Amino acid sequence: MVETRAPKVSFVSLGCPKALVDSERIITRLRAEGYELSRVHEGADLVIVNTCGFLDSAKTESLTAIGDALAKNGKVIVTGCLGAEPETITDAHPGVLAVTGPQQYESVLDAVHRAAPPRHYPFLDLVPPEGIKLTPRHYAYLKISEGCDNRCTFCIIPKLRGDLVSRPAADVLREAERLVAAGVKEILVISQDTSAYGRDLKYAASSFKDREVRAKFFDLARELGELGVWIRLHYVYPYPHVADVIPLMAQGKVLPYLDVPFQHASPDVLKRMKRPAGQEKTLETIRHWRETCPDLTIRSTFIVGFPGETDDDFQFLLDWLDRAQIDRVGCFRYEPVKGAAANDLAALVPTDVVEARWHRLMKHQQVISERRLKRKVGTRQQVIIDQVGPTVAKGRSKGDAPEIDGAVYVASRRPLRVGEIATVRIDRRDAYDLHGTAVGF
Repeated sequence: MVETRAPKVSFVSLGCPKALVDSERIITRLRAEGYELSRVHEGADLVIVNTCGFLDSAKTESLTAIGDALAKNGKVIVTGCLGAEPETITDAHPGVLAVTGPQQYESVLDAVHRAAPPRHYPFLDLVPPEGIKLTPRHYAYLKISEGCDNRCTFCIIPKLRGDLVSRPAADVLREAERLVAAGVKEILVISQDTSAYGRDLKYAASSFKDREVRAKFFDLARELGELGVWIRLHYVYPYPHVADVIPLMAQGKVLPYLDVPFQHASPDVLKRMKRPAGQEKTLETIRHWRETCPDLTIRSTFIVGFPGETDDDFQFLLDWLDRAQIDRVGCFRYEPVKGAAANDLAALVPTDVVEARWHRLMKHQQVISERRLKRKVGTRQQVIIDQVGPTVAKGRSKGDAPEIDGAVYVASRRPLRVGEIATVRIDRRDAYDLHGTAVGF
């Protein structure tokens, strides 16, 4: 008897939103070829694990996920950033079927075809025009480029993903249009270095509808801002031309939100990090941004315990945070990543010192974040709803990105719907979240 059941694939996606977009592309191709997705490893024809390999802790998580998939299924294909170090995977798990690196979509599909061949010819209309998304229906990540030209000493992303390769602006905008047509209310723009977009293309224009659009950070943001949905910008290095986009935020075209990976403030540490974009002028830059758009929310990440970081360096960072008044902060403890130049720059900071500095920074920043949130009490905020409950819904303001920032808890006279944008009066705040009442729909 001929087998007619469509093969089933279980999928594990680890790492950052950029890796999530890679997973969405692979899944979209598989669904177009008639494969079904399984929520569990048991009973699937195979498992694909999209790994992260940036930090040792992420590598450990990836290897654990591969081992779990092998134990529960036995047929495992590995892709993603850790796939750039195939021997690390095969040494730990010699039973995997195949290992491919990041963005190697065709190699992943070839491996799937060998392990579980498709049972019929592909029909692209099996897949919605916007592709398969792993996020809720009302928001989606939009990747505008791959790779990175920076050579930060703590980072191995260029080794894993290569140099900057930007997508033509027309391709990005057409994908964004498809997302909006499918009901997406919020588009989160991502890449490794979003404000460097188009530099590799020499900012060449491409045809979109009745006009030519340059592959340039400002031009793309302006065009996305005409789609009528929330546009949120992530991983924006503070290059001078970023200032051109701030008026779009003040005009309500783009969300007044910037995710800027400052990473540190001490000039000596920044020099050893080889951070770009004139970091010594960041306080002036932030002041100018906020003068142009007073409602701007700034999110950033920092690293404590970078090799050679002294007590004075760390205190400089705390003092800088007091002056910068960053709204949202994430903090990483430095980990010596295999292949990163930072490991050989200076002596490693003792683990107990790194841990103490991490706790000090988070406690220090909590006071700043609470002060910034307090300013919103009594105001009315637009809130996009992520989850609904019997009496209280959970959503996010324009100053909150999914998964990484705070939330707004909303009481309402009528049930709210996921993806709905409500006007909310903010009644109170706690350390990281806001609480309010819906007053408009």
